[in-house]
Amino acid sequence: MQTVTSKDGTKIAFDKVGSGPAVILVNGAIVYRAFDPSMAQLAELLGQHFTVYNYDRRGRGDSGDTQPFAKEREIEDLQALVEDAGGKAMVFGISSGGVLSLDAAAVTPGITKVGVYEPALIVDDSRQPVPTNYTEHLTTLAAQGRRDEAVEYFLTQAVGIPAEYIGGMKQDQATWSGMTGVAHTLAYDAAFVGTVMQGKPLPPDRWVKVTLPVLVADGGDSSAWVHHGADALANVLPHASRHTLAGQTHMVDPNVLAPVLIGFF
Repeated sequence: MQTVTSKDGTKIAFDKVGSGPAVILVNGAIVYRAFDPSMAQLAELLGQHFTVYNYDRRGRGDSGDTQPFAKEREIEDLQALVEDAGGKAMVFGISSGGVLSLDAAAVTPGITKVGVYEPALIVDDSRQPVPTNYTEHLTTLAAQGRRDEAVEYFLTQAVGIPAEYIGGMKQDQATWSGMTGVAHTLAYDAAFVGTVMQGKPLPPDRWVKVTLPVLVADGGDSSAWVHHGADALANVLPHASRHTLAGQTHMVDPNVLAPVLIGFF
């Protein structure tokens, strides 16, 4: 494990493998290095061609969590990793991490390419959107230490898991405790995705400065709303390409994803 220091003094922990041009991996909600072996596997596969950074986002794993939080802090964390990589890097983000990656690319000249997989976007009525107060409610739950409720709210409202399934998920105590341990960071993710999961068209100006090449990928077996969000994103980016991975869902197989990213980067 290595660390970089973000602009506000927060230590951001990461693993680095491989050699070559730098690629930084940005995870989605809840997960982090010790809780997501698939991202480490992806790093190893990409490491045959690139120097790959796999980091714990702020408030997770071995990274710090300096308060107060603002979404700009997570962008600064990513920028610190870009600087560690020599000032230039390509970025891959999954789910909410994809949205974070695009927001960072809009203000970080050192990011040269971005790949996203199933960014957390609800752009029409193909599924129920998150509540209009989604971000505010998660922030309140986090501030009150109501971790179980925060995870339940995220799983039912954002992921779309039926409420009756939550009890069964809690039976896997190791997984559930891993999620509740970082439940406060769900509000951090919501700061990036809350406004783009409202079932409305994407704002045309949010990523207007993202003029670099972007790969927008999704899984062929994912739900329609995921495909619609990916299509909508590609349509608002001037240099985007689309790729659908046959037979894949949100839990994408690194062995299927890696060759696509290698070809793009």
